[in-house]
Amino acid sequence: MAPVAYAPGNRVVIRDAEWIIRNVTNTHNRYTILDVVGLSEIVKDRDSRFVVQLEQEIRILDPLDTEFVPDLSAGYRDSRLYIESLMRSRTPKDEKLHIGTRAAIDQVQFQSDPAALALKQYRQRILIADAVGLGKTIECGILLSELIKRGRGKRILVLAVKSMLTQFQKELWTRFTIPLVRLDSTGIQRVKQHIPSGHNPFLYFDKSIISIDTLKREGEYRHYLEKSWWDIIVIDEAHNVAERGTRSMRSKLARLISRRSDTLIMLSATPHDGKRESFASIMNMLDPTAIADPSSYGPDDIRGLFIRRFKKDIKHQVMNRFREREIAKHTVQATDREEQVFQQLVALDFKRIDRSRRSGSMLFKTTLEKSLFSSPAACLQTCRNRIGRLKHEDLAEYLDDITQLEALEETLQQLDESSFSKYQFLLSFLKKNTWNWNRRDPHDRLVIFTERIETLKFLQAHLQQDLGLKDTELAVLYGSMADTDLQQTVERFGNEQEPLRLLIASDVASEGINLHYQCHRMIHFDIPWSLMVFQQRNGRIDRYGQDETPLIHYLLTDSENPDIHGDKRILELLIEKDEQVHQSIGDPSEFTGKYTIEEEEDQTAAAFESSMGAELLEREFARQAEVDPMAAFMESLFEDAEPVEAREAQSLSLYSSDYAFLKEGIHFLQTRQPLHAEFYEDGKTIELEQPKGFSVIRKQLPSEVHPPKDTPYVLTSDVQKMMDEMVRCRREEQVWPQMSLLWELNPLVQWITDRLVTSFGRNQAPRIFVPAISHTADRLFLVSGLIPNRKGQSVIEEWLAVAAKGYGSNCALAPGSLLLLQGRLRRASQSGKAGVRCSFGPGNQCSRDPASMFWKSAMSTLTAPSQLAAHQDRSRSSAANWSLSSPRSVRLRGKRAGTYHRADLQ
Repeated sequence: MAPVAYAPGNRVVIRDAEWIIRNVTNTHNRYTILDVVGLSEIVKDRDSRFVVQLEQEIRILDPLDTEFVPDLSAGYRDSRLYIESLMRSRTPKDEKLHIGTRAAIDQVQFQSDPAALALKQYRQRILIADAVGLGKTIECGILLSELIKRGRGKRILVLAVKSMLTQFQKELWTRFTIPLVRLDSTGIQRVKQHIPSGHNPFLYFDKSIISIDTLKREGEYRHYLEKSWWDIIVIDEAHNVAERGTRSMRSKLARLISRRSDTLIMLSATPHDGKRESFASIMNMLDPTAIADPSSYGPDDIRGLFIRRFKKDIKHQVMNRFREREIAKHTVQATDREEQVFQQLVALDFKRIDRSRRSGSMLFKTTLEKSLFSSPAACLQTCRNRIGRLKHEDLAEYLDDITQLEALEETLQQLDESSFSKYQFLLSFLKKNTWNWNRRDPHDRLVIFTERIETLKFLQAHLQQDLGLKDTELAVLYGSMADTDLQQTVERFGNEQEPLRLLIASDVASEGINLHYQCHRMIHFDIPWSLMVFQQRNGRIDRYGQDETPLIHYLLTDSENPDIHGDKRILELLIEKDEQVHQSIGDPSEFTGKYTIEEEEDQTAAAFESSMGAELLEREFARQAEVDPMAAFMESLFEDAEPVEAREAQSLSLYSSDYAFLKEGIHFLQTRQPLHAEFYEDGKTIELEQPKGFSVIRKQLPSEVHPPKDTPYVLTSDVQKMMDEMVRCRREEQVWPQMSLLWELNPLVQWITDRLVTSFGRNQAPRIFVPAISHTADRLFLVSGLIPNRKGQSVIEEWLAVAAKGYGSNCALAPGSLLLLQGRLRRASQSGKAGVRCSFGPGNQCSRDPASMFWKSAMSTLTAPSQLAAHQDRSRSSAANWSLSSPRSVRLRGKRAGTYHRADLQ
């Protein structure tokens, strides 16, 4: 007997359970290994592996053995649910958007463009590099939804900075019902406790999100990564993984990860640092063949791999969704004690410090001034740290420098909060309510940014006491916090029910975090020395979706000392240039000629150290706009990108809405198993008690989305209601919505759809009699099928309506009819007769367009149950006889009019 040829996509019965083959491997000792995924209820979605030679029986399900079962349900409900379930399982193959724009979002054209660009590629690998505040997470979610719909998103891994884990996770669930399990510092240990020792924790969940800093611990996780594979990998804040001279642990991790997935989505508002090689490293992660020479490439080499827009590019689309910010500068005159410190700082003359400083770095004297502009506490800490280090050096060589620093330290110690002018102004500003800040209003919260941790701690201690704030009303954010504490603080600040009113944050909170839900007020307690930091800080509240006018205040200290007064002008210039960037170009690098925060800070430091001060910095900005070749190069890369036009596909359904389909589907399942549900027509909402069979899928969901015990799942197809629920969650104790979007990607909807697909028995399909809808056929066979790749993903999938006319009893519907149909189709096509036609189009045409007139006619007939019911008892009539095949593998071959048609159907 010839050996059986197994192929990816075959449906097989092994140990009385139905599986689909994903991969076939032949070993060196002639064994055949089948990697399969379960389809039957007990093994649903379970990955397993079988050795063919060790199994008693493996049966391939052959569609030629299909038994056609008459559908006697009222209005042919069973058949309509069966067809609809198969249609919803259909994987699109075009470049149109089929589902992503139907998520719980304010649909705006520009947010669909990255998905449209990515879907043009054979493999979806793209950098979404839109500016701060444009909604890159939503753009990513739209693309992820489209890929999941296409069967290419079963396993997803998201890498993010630790402060963004919860926010990213929640955005993808509430808006797109994409369930990411958060593997933070405690989550990954929890996973390890539930799996055998030595097993791969990344195989435990199909969809997960983890901090890139947690993952970069090479010794602990690298071997797990090398043995894992995902359908999609997302890297948020991707500029952190670029190669800059030497390969950091982050860049090494990203290079490894980029090879573990077909689809790679990278997100960054600052995608380049001005070095061709650095930007090329990101592009080559997306496509290793894109850039042969990292020092020499152009737009054509990376076309289609990225998309980048600024606020000015999309303002015409968003109307009032971006509020015009208001800014104010407050200059505070230094106190006598501060003047004494400034005088002492200016007089510093180090003999040994800075002699061996590296090229381009700022002088230590400049570092002291920068910290003093933040707070005396920060400057005092900087002094003490350097004194401690110098005492481990040759004391004789550094003695004079240490003496000067100790004198400065002594003066700083005498400068308390009462003589700290900027703090006293802030306190008076908030106490006198000059700003109309209403601490009692949960929608009126305040964030204060500072660069230095010592300044943050000073503000935390003194503001709480001087403003009479409770412990629950003030919180801080800084980089060395535990990731779980950091995420919890961000959650509290956005939750209306929380008493938290004032957040003091270091620049760890300036990357990606949404602070705009209950907050539109921001104070820069110290002025950043980088326009990129300006952009990142302000983008926390000045972003898409802000309902109030962003109010941004800058605090500066002035001095009678001419050197300090001149340096203050540099900080004022930075504030002015940031506003110019915001109003015009959107990219600070076009002003500064620098592409990293460190380079911009060094440029500002050079102005501080020069006698020309602000004039030097302004000249640098002007020169950059005229002659900088790197700016022109980057501009050519981004502006030469091809225009993208996202087109939405027309949905085709037997039901008026997802709600109508799910409601009828639940009613059908209730006849077969205990399933309790309540339906609310006014809000298109369904409350569904937790079904027992859902437990397998439930394990793959984040714990936050599970309703409490004995509480039903709540689903709504009303997008606005879902978005209102998100807003409600910020007002109440429950941070995560207890309602989810009712649409195709919801795991609960998919669970119900899968059970409807299997509503007819194995190798069975319904047979129904309907009024004549075509004069070309007495009998119509609806056949759906696909050709999978070696991973079991659909590559070609079609729905075909095959019409037969005038064959009398020879075409009676019985087991084996598809075999008869195949033979007649082949003979008819070879002889040129038109008696049998592969029919989506008129005449002898073979059209695959599901929007054709034939298909629309069929759909309109099936969506009218009252018409169907009238013909329910007619076993023979002029009505067309529809046979709906189960989705099994069948081959149709035919030649006609010089064309060759072949479809392997699954």
